[in-house]
Amino acid sequence: MSKLWARVAGLFKSKSFIGADKTGNKYFARMEQIDGLGEYCSSNLIKEKRWVVFRREEDPTSIPVEWICWLNGQRKRAPTPEEMAELDARRERVKLNVALLKKEEEEKKAREGTGRKITSIGKAEGPELTSFVRHFPADSKGDKAEEASKEADQSRVKEHEPEIVTSEPPEPMTTEPSGSGSSFRPGTWQPPS
Repeated sequence: MSKLWARVAGLFKSKSFIGADKTGNKYFARMEQIDGLGEYCSSNLIKEKRWVVFRREEDPTSIPVEWICWLNGQRKRAPTPEEMAELDARRERVKLNVALLKKEEEEKKAREGTGRKITSIGKAEGPELTSFVRHFPADSKGDKAEEASKEADQSRVKEHEPEIVTSEPPEPMTTEPSGSGSSFRPGTWQPPS
């Protein structure tokens, strides 16, 4: 019972004000004693508890990153007002630099006339998928699609590449993997269904 009373009293006694941010949120910490692993462990641990009291509504997005790191224990010391002012000034400089670079880029595009022009509104033309479709087994597509794919492949081979003639007869389709090295043919093996 005395441990419980000590904990309740500790909530009010050991609370210490750590700092405040520019939006008015206040940050606190207290040292809290954590019981050991039961009756077999005689040592008690002391851990620092950290929390924030919001000025207005509870809005976690109003907490600066440096204070979030302190609350989560990623920082040992709380950010100082000088550090926060320096970081705010740095953020403003970065925003100004980004705005300046965007303006310079727009002026450059205007001078060169290379701005993107939208010619039509709607769906864009898709990529060429005939080489991708031919890797599907014959029973997953209709015969017409397979024939069209074969015709497209043949016309592409005739136009762009010399025909490759092999002296080996084509291997039959089997349900077991076969071949290795030079006799390996991609797409010849199909899993048993």
